[in-house]
Amino acid sequence: MDSDLKHFDEMLLGLDGVRAPYAEYNQWFSQEDPARLSKKSKEAEAFFRRTGITFNVYGQAAAQERLIPFDLIPRIIANREWTKLSKGIEQRVRGINAFLHDVYHRQEILRAGIVPIELISRNEAFLPQMIGVTPPGDVYTHIVGTDIVRTGEDDFFVLEDNARTPSGVSYMLENRETMLHMFPELFSQIKVQPVSDYPKNLRRSLAACAPANCDGRPTVAVLTPGIHNSAYFEHSFLADQMGVELVEGHDLRVVDGHIAMRTTEGYKVIDVLYRRVDDDYLDPLNFNPDSMLGVPGIMDVYRAGNITIANAPGTGIADDKAIYSYMPEIIEFYTGEKAILKNVETHRCSEPDALKFVLDKLADLVVKEVHGSGGYGMLVGPAASKTELANFAAKLRKNPSNYIAQPTLSLSTVPIFAKKGLAPRHVDLRPFVLVSPNGINITPGGLTRVALKAGSLVVNSSQGGGTKDTWVLED
Repeated sequence: MDSDLKHFDEMLLGLDGVRAPYAEYNQWFSQEDPARLSKKSKEAEAFFRRTGITFNVYGQAAAQERLIPFDLIPRIIANREWTKLSKGIEQRVRGINAFLHDVYHRQEILRAGIVPIELISRNEAFLPQMIGVTPPGDVYTHIVGTDIVRTGEDDFFVLEDNARTPSGVSYMLENRETMLHMFPELFSQIKVQPVSDYPKNLRRSLAACAPANCDGRPTVAVLTPGIHNSAYFEHSFLADQMGVELVEGHDLRVVDGHIAMRTTEGYKVIDVLYRRVDDDYLDPLNFNPDSMLGVPGIMDVYRAGNITIANAPGTGIADDKAIYSYMPEIIEFYTGEKAILKNVETHRCSEPDALKFVLDKLADLVVKEVHGSGGYGMLVGPAASKTELANFAAKLRKNPSNYIAQPTLSLSTVPIFAKKGLAPRHVDLRPFVLVSPNGINITPGGLTRVALKAGSLVVNSSQGGGTKDTWVLED
C-alpha cells in the first residue's frame, strides 16, 4: 500500500488504521480477493463503454471521445460531515441567487461598495438584456454545481461555483448504478443515502419553476448543442431519465409568443427549457448572430414571461472567478450570516499589487482564467517548466484582468485501486443542487473527481482525471 503522509487522507490513518466513515467498508475490502476486484474494475469499464458514457476532448488535432476512468474505491462521507457541508452549500446558493437578482435590478451591493462596479460593467458574463428581468419564481440558478475541496478533518473550501450549465451529474448517477450492480452485498451491509431520485427531483424542480401563465402539467425539454458537444451523453441521459424531449435549436420556433418544439403532431409549446447551450449561442437575434445552436427570438419570449430558461441567461456573472473572490462578503450582505464554507485565498491579477505578487510567486501558485472551465487555460505553478512559467507570465502581463491566482492547496486524498493495492490520489467534490420556489434540494454526495496521476492536483476529466462513487452514510 502506497502512503502519502503530507496530505490528509480521507480513508487511511497512518499505516494500518482507517477513519471511522470507512470502518465497515474497510472490513469488507480487507476480505476481498484483489483478483476479483481487478476483474470487477474491468467489468465497470466494459459497462461504461457499452452504455456510451463518454466525453469529447477538445484542443487536439481532432476532438476525440474518451471514457472517463472509474475507480471502484468509493469516497465515503460521514453524515455529520455532510450535514455541515449541505448547510454551507445551501447558504451559498441562496447568496448567489440574491446576488443575481440584485445585479440585474437595484444593484445595491454595488452602491454599498462591496463589489467594484467595474467587475460587473466590464464583465462579458453580465448580460444587459437581463436588466429588470425577473425569472419565474425569482430563481436564476435552477441547477448549481459547487466544487469543494478538503484539506483536513474539518477543513472544507469552495474552489469554484458552477452557476451556468454545470455538468457531471450523469456520471454521479452511473457511478452509483455501476457500484450497485457490481457489489450489491455492500449496499445491504452499509447504509448509504441514495442518489437515484435525482432525475425525478430535477423534473419536479424544473416544473415548479414554470411561468405563472402555464396551464396544467408543465412541458419540460432539454436543449442540447448536438452530438458533437463534450457533454452530449449527459444531455441525452437526463432527458431520457426525466422522460422529456431532447431538442436542438432547429427543432424550436416562436409560435404565438411562446417557444414550441416540432413533434409528429405539429408544434407543442414548451414551458421550461433546461438549456445546455451557452448564453452567447442561445439567441442569434440578441447575442451571437452567427449561432446555429440557439432559437431566434427566445430572449423576447423569455422577457415576456412565457418560458422559463434554466439556468437563467446571465448567471455566468456569479461563477466568474474574480466575483468568486468576493463571495464571503456577498453571502454576508444578503443573508446577514458569515459564510459557513470558506473560500480559497484569491489574488485578482487585475489589481497591480496582486499582479506583482503573482508574477513573483508564479511557481508556487495556481492561475486560472476568470471564465475558464474544464482545466483548460490554467497553470499549476509547482508542476510547470521554466518555459511554461515564462510563457504564462507574458500572458498575465498582456491581459491581467483575465486571470486570478490561488495558493496550491494540500488537497485531501482518497485511495484508488491500483495494481499494487491502494494508492492515495487527490480528489475534489461537486455536489449538485436543485433550486425552485419550493426550496433547495441537495443530492447527498455528488461527483467525486480524482487525479489519477500520482501527485497530480488536476482532477478534470479533460486533463486525464477519473471519477468515484460518493457515499454519504445514513445516521
